[in-house]
Amino acid sequence: MIKVLIIHDEPNNTRLLADALKREAFVVETAEDGEEALQKAALFQPDILLLDLAKPHYERYDVYGISLETNQPAVLLLSESHHIADKVRGLERGADVYMTKPFDIRELTARIRALFRLRNRSAPLSSEGPKQDKIELGGLSIELVNRTVRTDGQELNLTPKEFDLLAVLARHPERVYSRTALLEQVWDIHFDGGTRTVDTHIQRLRKKLGQRQGIIQTVYGIGYKSKKLSS
Repeated sequence: MIKVLIIHDEPNNTRLLADALKREAFVVETAEDGEEALQKAALFQPDILLLDLAKPHYERYDVYGISLETNQPAVLLLSESHHIADKVRGLERGADVYMTKPFDIRELTARIRALFRLRNRSAPLSSEGPKQDKIELGGLSIELVNRTVRTDGQELNLTPKEFDLLAVLARHPERVYSRTALLEQVWDIHFDGGTRTVDTHIQRLRKKLGQRQGIIQTVYGIGYKSKKLSS
């Protein structure tokens, strides 16, 4: 059972989309604005946030904030824009997947199911190296099975993408990853124009790591790496 919360500012289109997803056996709730979405998300605990707001109005909605205040659902953003800059902007604001309209409902439902699988998988996106259940790095305890990170006994509140990013870097301390490589492994995006997305998530991740933020180091002109620190 996959629960989808649709955030849409056009009621007629919302009903059509909700009905289509219900026919595919999804459990669906709808919201017309960010405030209602937060209230619905707190009660409904969706697996997927489906943000389908007419451009430029979707800029008013902080999907990243909605994710943080609930159970951190995956975010799928629908937009009429095909421009790379808009795709990057949507990803930087917290979306996991960006789809352009018009779309085939079969592709949308397939992407929702794929997002659900990724959100509930037992390992990070990168499958390189030997199988691991836990990584200890510089005072961090990264549990790959239950997707939690702890430092000094406290669990960090990471988004799914922040966790994936940290897990990829932590698997191979001192290995340098280019921004493009991280886009491919964490976001499954294969283009060079959206590397700001990586930088934005690195900044957020470092802020949450607090005193442990030095674990993630910038390799100027290339990308990022993880480094072992004294615990």
